[in-house]
Amino acid sequence: MQKLQENLEYLKLKYIASNLENLLKQAAEKELDRLIFLEQLILAEVAEKQQRTINRRINMAGIPVLKTIDEYNFAFPKYIDAEAVRYLFRLQFIEKKENVIFCGGVGLGKTHLASALAFEACKLNHATCFISAVQVINKLNEAQEKGTLSRALTKLINVDLLVIDELGYMPMDKRGCDLIFQVISGRYERRSTIITTNRAYTDWPIIFNNDATVTSAILDRVLHHSTTIKIEGDSYRMRG
Repeated sequence: MQKLQENLEYLKLKYIASNLENLLKQAAEKELDRLIFLEQLILAEVAEKQQRTINRRINMAGIPVLKTIDEYNFAFPKYIDAEAVRYLFRLQFIEKKENVIFCGGVGLGKTHLASALAFEACKLNHATCFISAVQVINKLNEAQEKGTLSRALTKLINVDLLVIDELGYMPMDKRGCDLIFQVISGRYERRSTIITTNRAYTDWPIIFNNDATVTSAILDRVLHHSTTIKIEGDSYRMRG
């Protein structure tokens, strides 16, 4: 038994190696056919490996707090298209390389819904990255100083789902605008992007240094093939 477990661990069949004795005992109690028992062993190992992959995706995604759609209180906002939000959780927008924009004031659950979508994407084994707009700029500025800007851009551009949180909470200088544009442009019609913002589209020039050309170029790429979820109401966090 010890040698068998060592060989299983060598083959990286960790679940079977750790649970072999209990599984053998259960098989004997149920008088399982040998072929059925072998099938169950392999299925259990596959399920364990898939779960490890999902956990690794979640850890790599950088989701600040894991959220689900079931935890979201649709009754609280004065306005939200709940049906449209629930439809997004089919994740067909990722397959279609479409974008999602959550637009509304503070404390209305934009980040909650974006986090929940990112969590679901990880569970379906989509490479995902959750990052704030400020972090995107800081990360790319730092990479440029180190001479690794191209590599950093490639990482942000190539993930299946990129969540850019809190776009518009901090104004950008021209350099920041250019960096965000490179990310958006690189992902256009190739990957899906979720954006949360507290500003209506008419106010986006304020975000992008009042540069009408850059703003127009970014909006053109973000809104083409996209779904906008508008949320209205008072802050959930300030309800007391």
